[in-house]
Amino acid sequence: MEKPQYIGGKVYINKEQYFDKVPKIAWNFYIGGYQPAQKWLKDRKGRGLSVDDILHYQKIIVALSETDRIMLIIRDLEL
Repeated sequence: MEKPQYIGGKVYINKEQYFDKVPKIAWNFYIGGYQPAQKWLKDRKGRGLSVDDILHYQKIIVALSETDRIMLIIRDLEL
């Protein structure tokens, strides 16, 4: 796997393969100084992704997107 690149909602892991419909907010989301969507792929540089890896990464993207959505709701609450 090459260095992942985010282009127009796609996260390219090489010239032909990519994850599609990745929200930019999930790609750039920070937790504790790290960007999990980017770090997880970078930690696997130089090796292929199994089917389980692919499914796991998709769950990471959903979790980051939902975390951002919930954070926005909490921020907008009038207490």
